[in-house]
Amino acid sequence: MKIVKNILLILSVGIILATCQLQAQEQNSKKIVGYIVAGNVDDKFDEISADKLTHINYAFANIKDGKIIEGNPKDVERLEKLNRLKKNNPELKILISVGGWTWSGGFSEAVATKTGREKFANSGISFLQKHKIDGIDLDWEYPGLPGAGNIHTPEDKQNFTSILKLFRKKLDSLGKIDQRNYLLTIATAATQEYLDNVELDKIHPYLDFINIMSYDYQGGWNDSTSHHTNLYVSETDPDDYKQSTKTAVKEHLETGIPSEKIVVGVAFYGRGWHETKNKNFGLHQKASGNAFSINYRELKDSIATGKYKRHWDKEAKAPFLWHEASGTFITYDDPESIKQKVKFIKDNNLGGAMFWQYHGDDGELLETLYTELKKQ
Repeated sequence: MKIVKNILLILSVGIILATCQLQAQEQNSKKIVGYIVAGNVDDKFDEISADKLTHINYAFANIKDGKIIEGNPKDVERLEKLNRLKKNNPELKILISVGGWTWSGGFSEAVATKTGREKFANSGISFLQKHKIDGIDLDWEYPGLPGAGNIHTPEDKQNFTSILKLFRKKLDSLGKIDQRNYLLTIATAATQEYLDNVELDKIHPYLDFINIMSYDYQGGWNDSTSHHTNLYVSETDPDDYKQSTKTAVKEHLETGIPSEKIVVGVAFYGRGWHETKNKNFGLHQKASGNAFSINYRELKDSIATGKYKRHWDKEAKAPFLWHEASGTFITYDDPESIKQKVKFIKDNNLGGAMFWQYHGDDGELLETLYTELKKQ
């Protein structure tokens, strides 16, 4: 009898330890979602560190005649190559991201009717099966809003909900046949205006997670400089513009999304302005020169010249560069700001981090993101 009790005790302890280990793994299983731009798969494939990613969003698929189609004839080969990365990381998931800024013009008409939605969803399922990938990421920029001058209607709001519900149903049906879980995600804008034009409270049950595009708060469309991916509001932000990643996350959470479904966007690129007023090291100043975007790897080359001075906004937890002679101001993410974002993700029990885009980095930012997210 004593032997039996000892065996039961050992089994109980084993179950408790296993449960604790599983819970610890789940708490530490933050997502690292990297967008990879199509053409970079051709010449920069060997740079991809699959072991540091949980998901790859291949950007982008196009929309034509109401159907999801390849954006380029080479996409067949490129997706085959991405699938090979699973040899190094069997848990890696490959998703097709549909639309984006350039190719979102077909969304509104494609999902405007029940017949159209059926056609659109079926094309997505066919795309997924053809390329043997793990899920679909809808990057509609934006429902009910013009985006890049796209067709949009007030009905986009409900139609977006309907197409996601239909996709979830079809993916689940296919998953039962294939005995696997197919993923459905979306990319959301980091603005209240976007949230007012979608029904996030209704659609989040259909989604595995939501990638907030928490960058591009400021850019060439503005004639004043500011941070474009700051974690917190800056002390010197003008009264009419106070945006931050914390604000975007708060606004998303207020719609009822579970925190673990929110994935925070990180920028592997910077935004800059020339001929900026020489005050406050260019931060929150008028700029009369050309604006530009610059990859982090190129940005580091600029820093290496010694002509740019790095500054740190302690309130916003954001770095910026200032080149006084030319009045050039650059806002970006670096290892220090990424560490702050990871702390924010962990402190708020968020789902992880997403970044745009993989090859903007020289490896330093991803390494920081991976290392910090995997820390206990």
